[in-house]
Amino acid sequence: MASEIHPSAQIDPGARIGADVRIGAFTVIGADVEIGDGTWIGSHCSVTGTTRIGRDNRIVGHAAIGGDPQDKKYHGEHTTLEIGDRNTIREFVTINRGTGDGGSITRVGDDNWLLAYVHVAHDCIVGNGCVFSNNATLAGHVVVGDQVILSGFAGVHQFCRIGAHAFIGMGAFVNGDVPPFLMVAQEKYARARGINSEGLKRRGFDATRIAAIKRAYRALYMGETKLDEAKVELAEIAAGSEDVRAFLDFIERGERPLLR
Repeated sequence: MASEIHPSAQIDPGARIGADVRIGAFTVIGADVEIGDGTWIGSHCSVTGTTRIGRDNRIVGHAAIGGDPQDKKYHGEHTTLEIGDRNTIREFVTINRGTGDGGSITRVGDDNWLLAYVHVAHDCIVGNGCVFSNNATLAGHVVVGDQVILSGFAGVHQFCRIGAHAFIGMGAFVNGDVPPFLMVAQEKYARARGINSEGLKRRGFDATRIAAIKRAYRALYMGETKLDEAKVELAEIAAGSEDVRAFLDFIERGERPLLR
C-alpha cells in the first residue's frame, strides 16, 4: 500500500520510507532516516540524524526523534538511534542519538509506550514492553530491562540500570541500580519497597517463582545484613531459582552503587 504524506511535510530525498507509512502536516524527515512499513507519524514532528524506525510504530504530534545528544562532549561525530516495532510515542517525546565515546547508539526496543514529554537521552538502551508515563526522564547511558514501568515524573540518573519487571513510583529519583522485580518509591532518594508482585502475577509468574524472589528481597533488603553476606544467601537461593540467579547476576555486574 502506498504511503500517505501530507503536502506540507518536508521529506529529504535521501530518507527511506516504507510501505503504508503516514506522515502528518509540517513534519520534517531528515536525509539519513529510515521508517519501516506501517508506521504513523503525526504533525509537527522531527525525525533527524541517522535514525532507524521499525514497523507499525505510532508517533504522535510534536515528537523530536533522533536529535543531537545533549552532551557537551558531543562534537558532531556520526551516531545513531534505533527504534524497534510497534512502539507508541506520544506528544513532545524527545529521544536523542548516542555519543561518539558512549557507544554511539541509543536503542529503544519493541512494544513500548512512551507517554507525553518523556525524554530518552543519549546512549540509553530501553528493552521491550516498557511503559514510561508522562515526564519520565532517562539521563544518558541508562539501561532499562524489559517490562519496566516508570511512573510520572520519575527520573533516572546517568549510567544507572533498571532490571526487568521493576516498577518505579511517581516522582522517584533513581540514583543507583534497581535490581529486577523491585518496586521503588520516593523518599529523599528512591528506595526499595518490596518486589513488584502484582506485575509479576500479571506476567504469569507462579507462586513458587514469586516466593523465591521474595526470599531474595528479604535477604538483600531486610535487616542489617552487609552486602557481601547478603550475596552468600542469594547464591544459596539462586541454586533453585533461575529468577534469583538473574537477580544476583544483575547485582554482580553493576558499575553504580546498588540501590539499597
